[in-house]
Amino acid sequence: MIRNIILIGAGNLASQLGYTLSKKGFNIRQVYSYTLANAELLADKVNAYATDNLNEIQKDADLYIISVKDGALLQVINQLPIVKGIVVHTAGSVNIDALLKFENNGILYPFQTFSKDRDVEFDSIPILIESDKPEIEDKLTKFAKCFSKTVSSCNSNQRKNIHLAAVFACNFSNHMYAIAEELLSKNNISFDVIKPLIIETALKTESLSPAKAQTGPAIRGDKAIMDSHLEMLSDDHELHALYKNLSNRIIKMGNQPNE
Repeated sequence: MIRNIILIGAGNLASQLGYTLSKKGFNIRQVYSYTLANAELLADKVNAYATDNLNEIQKDADLYIISVKDGALLQVINQLPIVKGIVVHTAGSVNIDALLKFENNGILYPFQTFSKDRDVEFDSIPILIESDKPEIEDKLTKFAKCFSKTVSSCNSNQRKNIHLAAVFACNFSNHMYAIAEELLSKNNISFDVIKPLIIETALKTESLSPAKAQTGPAIRGDKAIMDSHLEMLSDDHELHALYKNLSNRIIKMGNQPNE
């Protein structure tokens, strides 16, 4: 049974997961971050010991959750001492083989976007589990079901493709919001005016496939409007090219025969 946990990382995901696990009654023993101040900030909130030294990590916890930037993950894994408990990482695009040095290893991937200062409800967040050992996968599944209603198994290749899709659906779409905010701000228009449109666009996916829900000048083939928009973007070559490429992609998708 998993009760005692070490958090290795103190960023957005580690913080939100730490808050949730602490509220659910799990014992967060330690929080590690290469920046001690960040470790202390999270540790104070979950009643844990903070450290910036991986050699100080306690070796008898039940679960070690590595939640750091992908670029630092392998370095942290290499520096982490051999421990008795289960060692998991939370990365979307890093293979489970990265954890082979640990006898008991797995993946615990919360499929959601996280910000440190915005609380999330883990109940509705899908948790994707992977382990080469059925008994470890079973333990991780039971653990995840303590704080999420949606827990499922997922291999590394599936997880990488889910992460790729998420970059398009979440990261790129949010960047589009940032572009929209910039365009509106330049004309002294509040971003609030477009928020209902953003919400309705997302809600449509509950009942329609995104391809069928597509609207706008590109899917209609309204060349006059598209040319007008491109003229408005003539001073920004990057946005001009982005608008043109996305419009062409929408037109191409719209021309595909229905199955």
